[in-house]
Amino acid sequence: MKVKIGFACLLVSIMCFPVYAMTGREIMEKSDALTQPDTAKSKILMLIHKGKKVQEKEFVLKMKKFENDEDKAIIAFTRPTQIKLLTHSHKGKDDDQWLRLSSGKVKRIVSSGRDKPFVNSHFYYEDLTSIDIDDYYYKLLGEEKAVNEDCYKVEGVKQVGEKVYDKVAFYVRKSDYFVVRVDFFKKGKFLKFLENYKIKEIDGILTPYKLKMELANGKGSTELILKGLKYNIEIDSAKFRKEALR
Repeated sequence: MKVKIGFACLLVSIMCFPVYAMTGREIMEKSDALTQPDTAKSKILMLIHKGKKVQEKEFVLKMKKFENDEDKAIIAFTRPTQIKLLTHSHKGKDDDQWLRLSSGKVKRIVSSGRDKPFVNSHFYYEDLTSIDIDDYYYKLLGEEKAVNEDCYKVEGVKQVGEKVYDKVAFYVRKSDYFVVRVDFFKKGKFLKFLENYKIKEIDGILTPYKLKMELANGKGSTELILKGLKYNIEIDSAKFRKEALR
């Protein structure tokens, strides 16, 4: 899952030309076209809220783009455990994921198991894979506010690979086409939502410094807080091999 018009010019445009309504697909294409880094390294604080308890974890996330529109990412926890998750994203098929447990054992996360919570958080393994724009059918549902921003609301239904969610709804900020919220539906019910906060432009890349995944019933949430970030730095490709998990 990136022109300001003067008021007088806008009036002229409305009077002289028919209004062009973008489709859901076109809106998502504009979002997909936002500048993305070739590599990234970040330090992230994870706060898991369940009832009155808050569990705190920290991890380092590294990402790198490869040929054939493939991305690879590795999450390595620094506390309280030494768990690692490696994801290889593919175009036109499901991503590959491997989990290294604290014991050192490495297991593959199969597609049918991606609806399970990741490290006891409110993120599923599916939420840690990439979104290929061509894997979804899109429908513009209208316009709506999200995180106090005017947005297009676009429904997405996955057409390629295993489906964890029946559908999702993207809230795409009108000002720059950045996705500020995603609603997730499972078995016909609104399950949870992800919101992006404190969005800044770093090296020309729109970056949220805080993310929150919250259950629709309000009974739990997980926050991700960005503590450090570097884009487009040298990262050895060998770091993203399955063998590097051991």
